Amino acid sequence: MTRRIPAVRILATGGTIAGAAPSPRDTSGYQAGALPVDALLAALPPMDDVRVDARQLFSLDSKDALPGFWQALAREAALALTDPAVDGVVLTHGTDTMEETAWFLHLTLAPAKPLVITGAMRPATATSADGPMNLLQAVQVAACPHAARQGVIAVLNGQIHHARHLRKAHTHRVDAFDSGEAGPVGFVQDGYAGWLSPPRRTTPRFAPETPLAPVDILFDYPGISAAMVDAALRGGARGLVWAGYGNGSVSGRIEPLLREAHGRGLAIVRASRTGAGRVGVPDPGGFPQAAGLDPYKARIALMLALGAGTPPAALQALFDTLSYE
Repeated sequence: MTRRIPAVRILATGGTIAGAAPSPRDTSGYQAGALPVDALLAALPPMDDVRVDARQLFSLDSKDALPGFWQALAREAALALTDPAVDGVVLTHGTDTMEETAWFLHLTLAPAKPLVITGAMRPATATSADGPMNLLQAVQVAACPHAARQGVIAVLNGQIHHARHLRKAHTHRVDAFDSGEAGPVGFVQDGYAGWLSPPRRTTPRFAPETPLAPVDILFDYPGISAAMVDAALRGGARGLVWAGYGNGSVSGRIEPLLREAHGRGLAIVRASRTGAGRVGVPDPGGFPQAAGLDPYKARIALMLALGAGTPPAALQALFDTLSYE
């Protein structure tokens, strides 16, 4: 009996992995998204055990990716995942906002097939570019049926990270991504995908077409201007993530302003600027806490929650749940 060769669809969006620089020595002075996906495939070795087809969706630098981009990409990924001829999907993406896109996809999609996001820290023209290996390993993981049980995942530098914990933790190293205290969910070596974590939930909390409410993030720091809170209100924000000191603390002179803004209809969620740990101190004023979500992931969750009409009283339960998925 002939074994069916798995089929993987690559959806390309640009980023450093498709970047080009004037010299092979340049790793920072380059144009992101300059090369088409066919050029990325040409850098890969022959793959007899996987069938690959690729489509160019965008050619952008992920620092310019707006929330509407997340929604468009989610729709395209959903179409690819429902194609009976496709066994797994790989998204190429810039690293600057990869963690935001992966988290949005996690909240809005329920992939019954592997959905893998990858990118690179060095442009495609650089000596020792990391993009070809990252893309090769992402395709290999997307062809692995077990990957479908992990939800949205990222493959970078030989490691597999879940969207919930994925973060960019360094400015330029090829091992710039990690999963904080949670650690990676797996690894890839010579085409073998090993798993270090049990399967995760694949039920989406929201739909890709959920309206995204405008939400800002403010970081507390010594001497922060009181005008910052008012600026968020005047700018039309419906929600605010407060990235406070330590366990989500709020400056004494700012706290009354937040409570006033809350009384004027601004949804406020307390997070921590530290980048790790759970905000767990009860808030006497009733502000929901981001629990274990960092400010960036808390913002996306709040954008979707407000857009979906989630009642204020239900926000804390939502954040508590999302923190442990």
